[in-house]
Amino acid sequence: MTMRDFVPSADNTRLLRDAFGRFATGVTIVTTMTENGPIAITANSFSSLSLNPPLVLWAPDRKSRRFVHFEAAQRYAIHVLADTQQELCWRIAKDAYGLDDNDFLTSDLGIPVLTDCLACFHCEQRSVFDGGDHAIVVGEVKHASFDDSRHALGFFGGQMGTFVPQQ
Repeated sequence: MTMRDFVPSADNTRLLRDAFGRFATGVTIVTTMTENGPIAITANSFSSLSLNPPLVLWAPDRKSRRFVHFEAAQRYAIHVLADTQQELCWRIAKDAYGLDDNDFLTSDLGIPVLTDCLACFHCEQRSVFDGGDHAIVVGEVKHASFDDSRHALGFFGGQMGTFVPQQ
């Protein structure tokens, strides 16, 4: 396939999605607690933002039925998924309340925290900004952990795969 040039418009959003999909990302699941129990959402719109203070950002879709829970969440956890967590990723993508009791522990702050992730960031919401059809949620990292003995789950061109560093 050759390079495809286009001017983004409401009539060709699929082309823009495909172009965005050329950027390989990691895969995250964001969790918070609601009055109905733990809720989760998959997101690849995650980024570190600042070391001092320690800030991260992610961008949930405003059209998602889960949006209201995460826009209002004062505390949440962002989990970077390992290559062994593809099934969990798809389960959460289909079902906001798809976490099994074996998938998470509850932190001292009441946040559902997934087990066996590559990294986890316990956050307090700092700001929510307009991002068009998404919101940009900035969180201050209050606690972090990571596992450097496993490989990352990656997302590219609408498909998941494993990222293995070159030796």
